[in-house]
Amino acid sequence: MTDIIDDLTWRGLIAVHTDLDDLRKALDTGIVTFYCGFDPTNASLHIGNLVQLLTMRRLQQAGHRPIAIVGGATGLIGDPSGKSVERVLNPREVVAEWVERIRGQVSQFLDFTPGETGAMVVSNLDWTGELSAIEFLRDIGKHFPVSQMLSREVVRARLEQGGISYTEFSYQILQANDFLQLHNRYDCTLQLGGSDQWGNLVSGVDLIRRVTGDTVHALATPLITKPDGTKYGKTEGEAVWLSQDMMSSYAFYQFWLNRADAEMPGLLRVFSFLSRAEIEELELQIAERPAARLAQRLLAEEVTTLVHGPAELATVQSASEALFGQGDLRALDAVTLAAAVAEVPSAEVERVGGDLPPVAELMEACGIVASKSDARRAIAGGGAYLNNERVTAVDAVPTEVDLLHGQFLLLRRGKRTVGAVRVR
Repeated sequence: MTDIIDDLTWRGLIAVHTDLDDLRKALDTGIVTFYCGFDPTNASLHIGNLVQLLTMRRLQQAGHRPIAIVGGATGLIGDPSGKSVERVLNPREVVAEWVERIRGQVSQFLDFTPGETGAMVVSNLDWTGELSAIEFLRDIGKHFPVSQMLSREVVRARLEQGGISYTEFSYQILQANDFLQLHNRYDCTLQLGGSDQWGNLVSGVDLIRRVTGDTVHALATPLITKPDGTKYGKTEGEAVWLSQDMMSSYAFYQFWLNRADAEMPGLLRVFSFLSRAEIEELELQIAERPAARLAQRLLAEEVTTLVHGPAELATVQSASEALFGQGDLRALDAVTLAAAVAEVPSAEVERVGGDLPPVAELMEACGIVASKSDARRAIAGGGAYLNNERVTAVDAVPTEVDLLHGQFLLLRRGKRTVGAVRVR
């Protein structure tokens, strides 16, 4: 393949780095063991973590050896990066459960085939859990000048916002020790992370230099933002999770499918494994035929396959087609149908005297028409559908047989305006 540093640079995946020429030389002349850490601060990783996972995959495909750390230790105290207040400390048993979940998520992106570049997943609790407080202070803490620790951007920001506890203040020492441990155990010489982690990354570089005299490297990827500069999933309620039980594969697929044209060049570079020539061709098509949305479809297919697998991609594509009249709604399982319904305007309705409300009323309830009069006009004009079947009578009333999985009705006005109701 092309030079991996050139490829990462073209994809916009290098935000900050140590000596890039020296790193390029190391990557060109032999196998580099590198690592990235993932703290179990929730039950799932999200697309911000996916940037790191795919960067690890690119480096492994270029012939280097990845180590993923799942932070069984650091996850117990919390990283101050990006937070204006202290994290809530989760119970040990919860963190242990999340470690195993995240270990599984990380593992699906790396190649564990035995050999010089075979991946590893480890927990930093394996070495941190054995440290006594005295050992930690004598052997590790003595290498950290307080003035240097206070100069880290995230620490300064927290001090300006009201303060930081010693617990989170010491996080950078623990992360630096991770790099030292992996360097000593596996000759790891490169750490990856997000640009908001840069202070922690260089703490590890500095610790290894102070303890061993060796020169190692750090490389940070940028935070992925929309064209207006806002973050994807800035709040927890908007986060794009990788776990099916926190975000359905249908919603995940739709997230990528619904990206604006202006977002696509950057997203294709970061989240797809298409070649430079293929991406540049797609960019031309975005400009020349934006209505086709080919780039969005290709990206949604690739990322959904990477995260959820080809079988799940086929399921969500079938659901998407069925939602707009190009497939069999009754062939969808209840979970997939519920996920699809959650992504369109919907409402909950109750039976009236045991009967279901009329179609016109349901169309108004889910918001695909402004009023029952509009609904009746749509029905009279042949543009109203119930479960993808054209409604021909303005006073039509669904029956129990029409309920999908005993509770859902799908309504459509024209080709693209879709809504749903759940009957209680």
